[in-house]
Parts: sequence; C-alpha cells; structure tokens
Amino acid sequence: MSKSYILKGGSLPNGSKSDIAIKDGVISAIGTSLDASGSEILDITNCVVLPGLVDLHTHLREPGREDAETVLSGSRAAVKGGFTAISAMANTSPVADTAGVVEQVFRLGQEAGLCDVFPVGAVTQGLAGEKLSEMGAMANSIARVRVFSDDGHCVSDPLVMRRALEYVKQFGGVIAQHAQEPRLTVGAQMNEGIISAKLGLKGWPAIAEESIIARDVLIAEHVSSRLHICHVTTAGGVEIIRWAKTRGIDVTAEVTPHHLLLTDDLASSYDPIYKVNPPLRTQKDVMTLREALAEGIIDIVATDHAPHPAETKECEWQEASFGMLGLETALSIVMATMVDTGLMNWQQVADRLSITPARIGGYSDHGQEIAIGKSAHLSVINPTASWRVDRDLVASRSRNTPFHGMEFPGVVTHTFFKGVKR
Repeated sequence: MSKSYILKGGSLPNGSKSDIAIKDGVISAIGTSLDASGSEILDITNCVVLPGLVDLHTHLREPGREDAETVLSGSRAAVKGGFTAISAMANTSPVADTAGVVEQVFRLGQEAGLCDVFPVGAVTQGLAGEKLSEMGAMANSIARVRVFSDDGHCVSDPLVMRRALEYVKQFGGVIAQHAQEPRLTVGAQMNEGIISAKLGLKGWPAIAEESIIARDVLIAEHVSSRLHICHVTTAGGVEIIRWAKTRGIDVTAEVTPHHLLLTDDLASSYDPIYKVNPPLRTQKDVMTLREALAEGIIDIVATDHAPHPAETKECEWQEASFGMLGLETALSIVMATMVDTGLMNWQQVADRLSITPARIGGYSDHGQEIAIGKSAHLSVINPTASWRVDRDLVASRSRNTPFHGMEFPGVVTHTFFKGVKR
C-alpha cells in the first residue's frame, strides 16, 4: 500500500492557496477541506509547491569515479535540493557511449529509487570528437536516451557536429553542446580580462564560447535539427541565441546557478573552489544572464553539478579540476538572484526548473502542471526560511561547494517522488 498525504496551507506556483492530496503516486485532489482520513497531514503553511525540479545537466561520476560521486549519493543530493529527475552526463569511465553503459547508469538510478536518473549519451566515441557514438542503440535501449552531449569537451569538428544533429532527428533527440573552441582555450584557467591579466592566469576568452554557439545554431538551422547550448556564460552568447530564436532556429539554452551569482573577481583568492568550466565571468555577464533567463531567451537553469574529491581541489589553481557542486543549492540561488530581485515569479521558476527542462529532455512523466491525476513529483520550498551552506553537511560524496558559509533564502522542506516523501 502506498502512503497518502495531505499537504495543507501551501501555495501553488500561480500564488493560489490550495491543499493537495496525494494517493497511489498521483495528485488525487486539490482544494480546501479535503478528506484527510487515512492520510498523513503535512503543514506547509508559507510554503510554495512546485512541480518536481528537473536537472538536465548532472555529473554523477559512476561508473569509474565513485570516490567523487555515485548514482545513489547524487540522487540523495538531488532530492535534498528538490529534484525528482536528473540527467547523468556521459563523461564517466567507461564513457557512456554505448547502450551497455547507459543501461548500467539507468539501472543504478532505478535501484537507488530516490528520483529518476536519465542517462545522457555521448555524441562521439570516447568523447574524442571524431566518430559518432552508438546513438541509435542508446536511443533504443531501456534507458531511451534522447539527450546527447560530450560535455566537458566541445564537439569542435563542424562535420561531426552536423552528422550528429542529422542523426538524432530520426528519434527526436537533441544535441547538448559544450561551447568551447579548443584552440582558443589551450591552457585557459579563468575568464580572460583585467583580473586574469592581474593574476597571471591564462585567460579564457568569451569568443571561445560565442564562436561555437554561432557556428552550431547555423548548422542546426541548415539541417533542421534540435540544438541545446550547455551552461551559457557570456552576454555575447545570449545575443547570438536571441538572434537564432528570432530566425526560428530550434535552439534552447541553459544557465547554471553559479553563473547567475558568482563573478571572476573571486579568482583573486587563488582558491580553486572557484575554478569551473566554463569560467566565472564578469558582473555585466551575470546581469545579462539573469535578464535572459527572466525573458526566456535562456530557457532553463541546469546545475552542472560537478563533484570532485578533495585532493583535486585542495591544490594549486593550475593543477585543480574544473567544477563545483550544484544540486543542493540551485533552487535557493534562483530564489536569491531571480525571485527576490523581482525578475521572476514562482510560475516562471516552475517553468525554468521543471516544465521546460522536462520538455527538452523528453521526460514525459516530469515537469507537469500541478493538477489532479498527474504524477506526484513535487518540491516544497519555504521561501520565508533561510539556511547556511555547510560543505560538511552536503549529501554529495564531494565537498567542493563554492557557497560554503553563505546564507540563502528558501528551504526545501519536502520532495515527493512518485507520491513518496523522500
């Protein structure tokens, strides 16, 4: 017998107050004075109920780097942050470039049972950028892969990118591109600008990102395929995506929570906790990204949750790994940067963090409006409460959060997956 719940006193994303009944894994009733017999009653006064969050960009490291993260530990971090579906990137060891590996990751997610784990397939064999992976076999596997990405590496060869975009059309797939021209970023360590020059760290120019975005939207238009741009960081990138959308090109884009909040001046500490790919940019870029997310030019927020063991972060900047944790802090950062600033309302948060990422990924059971008969994938946040990030209390196996000691608004009080409180 599945458990029944009544969520009392909360608000829906549109601001209306309603109680919600959950039974047999679905939303069974919405309204007031609901029949509570046999149900566990949860007082969620002052809270907002969102459709379960969906992350299109998560690094779970398993198989191969279980010291940094596992599918189980990553699922725990996801649920703590309000996510009911996450997308496991392909840069594992072995790489998720075959049906066998994506099925392994999918099964690990099923065994963990805390949220849905959807594997992302590699675009090219071994992420080498030369030969296409077994995309068709991955699409037809039990994992039903629809998102393909060499994230961590750019598909820099335009012919390979064209072939990939053409190939995924047959099963409604999408190529998620890590936009980084490799020849322009050899040895790059941080955003190219005044601060990189002052610190003596090799600069990472905005044009390295923007040139690939520009190239790929044109290729996507030429072959009439779907393109998704991972972790946009520059004002120029935003303008190219805006232009592409006005032309009717089928392109979507994401921004990470850390690129909505942090800037490249943090590198002045030489603390590798702030070293990330793509790098933290300028305050102007940050403000442009926020406005683009509010406007819908950037379609979604994706965490790019990138766990690393301590020894790869507690070292010299040049030797350190790129990446930072994101799952447990994402919703609070969006609240701080977008909701509390008046740029977005909760309905837009539901769209950018659940409805649209689920649509892009083809996750039909997620990202649904909160309505009777829909799957009870729900996130409950108390926007009147706040919390302080403590790296020693994270659910992830790794501790590389740049937000340690920072106080954020919004506490995720409950996450429901298939109608079960996690």
